[in-house]
Amino acid sequence: MQNDAIYIGKGDKKQHLLLKRANRHGLIAGATGTGKTVTLQILAEGFSKAGVPVFMADVKGDLSGISQPGTPKPFLSKRATQVELDSYDMAGFPAVFWDVYGKQGHPLRATISDMGPLLLARLLELNDTQEGVLNIAFKLADDNGLALLDLKDLQSLMTFVAEQSKTLTALYGNVSKASVGAIQRRLLQLEQQGGDVFFGEPALELGDLLQCDTNGLGHINILAADELMERPRLYATFLLWLLSELFEELPEVGDPDKPKLVFFFDEAHLLFDDAPKALLQKVEQVVRLIRSKGVGVYFVSQNPIDIPDKILGQLGNRVQHALRAFTPRDKKAVNAAASTFRANPDLDVKQVIGELGVGEALVSTLDSQGIPTVVDRTLIRPPCSRLGPAEVTEREQILARSKFGPRYDESIDRESAYEKLKVRAEQASQEVEAQAHTDKSREYEPAVTPQRRQASRSSRQRSSSRQGVFETLCKSVARTMGREMTRSVVRGILGSLFKGR
Repeated sequence: MQNDAIYIGKGDKKQHLLLKRANRHGLIAGATGTGKTVTLQILAEGFSKAGVPVFMADVKGDLSGISQPGTPKPFLSKRATQVELDSYDMAGFPAVFWDVYGKQGHPLRATISDMGPLLLARLLELNDTQEGVLNIAFKLADDNGLALLDLKDLQSLMTFVAEQSKTLTALYGNVSKASVGAIQRRLLQLEQQGGDVFFGEPALELGDLLQCDTNGLGHINILAADELMERPRLYATFLLWLLSELFEELPEVGDPDKPKLVFFFDEAHLLFDDAPKALLQKVEQVVRLIRSKGVGVYFVSQNPIDIPDKILGQLGNRVQHALRAFTPRDKKAVNAAASTFRANPDLDVKQVIGELGVGEALVSTLDSQGIPTVVDRTLIRPPCSRLGPAEVTEREQILARSKFGPRYDESIDRESAYEKLKVRAEQASQEVEAQAHTDKSREYEPAVTPQRRQASRSSRQRSSSRQGVFETLCKSVARTMGREMTRSVVRGILGSLFKGR
């Protein structure tokens, strides 16, 4: 490797990737088994040697070997001689392992708020109406200071939205209970797929991806994606979120001498499959502008036609491995790949693409003036690190030594929307019960006259003597009734006496 470039391999001449042009993005394409993974590996090694951190997804589970020195083998030594490597020493590189599910690396989390309604709508496969309701829910959370951190926060918020749909419709626009129900069902599915593990805190701090070791080698951040690939929408949405966060948070640096970070997006077609227009526009904007933040994005895919034309046109550094033209779509991919290279009069690109062997590629990079070089049939140099995965014990040792373990390995569940809405719901329930109890008591109360109301107020004021007053009143009534009865009896007796006379 030169001080200002990464050595890729040798064709008619040696092919390098200039660090100053590495933030102009790139494409690594080719059929399965043609050598894309090794190309990705040697580029990651080169960036790390130059002090440039790397982030890449390990889709097949074999990139973890970059953390270990390679094993000398005859075919590797032969390739090193063929491409005229000045020295070929085996070495491992500083790797940081991440895993959304926390099994093969440090847990990698994001909050619901960070993800935002646009990416969540894509992840949940919502239609326009449902996405509109989700936007209203986020607006409601912002207006009321409800932090959306994990999945249960959003689930409880959607329950609240359903209960208050009439009020919210008047304030924010139409809120359909059917749409809310559809969102709740998709959230349940996402939870069952492991979304409850991904969403939460502590969320990833982007600065932790931009670090070097004590020797000045850039960290190679490896996302274990073999299990994540079983949920392709979660995989694609997460990587797009990460790109968007880098775009939003990193400062403008123009065209630096070398990138601040290089981002490899493997299985790139998953990002664009069935993506709505708004999302494609977002991706295009990020790819177009993020280079000025010092970030290089390299898409890895089988066919170049997997990448939309507007984005493909921005990928200046290209490594095209073999394509097999067996179907009309394959032939279209070959034509697309051939047409995007700067022509070489000594090379029939359409024919050569189908003849390339394993570890061979058509290479064209940007020169010092930013102009694509003439395409060249190139033997890719061998990697210095291990071909294949690291052992489980080797991975565990790296994780045990990592400084990121204390920061990310334990989850945090602080007060957020779920807890606040739960408290409100409990208070509302208590108020309803109290009101119901009051209403029930009033059903059995006798009619209250003004005199009795006054007597009641007086009795409350003299509660200590209430019983004595009541007894005195009863005795007085009894005495009066006794006197009247006596008088009646006496009058009756006297009357009968007088009549007898």
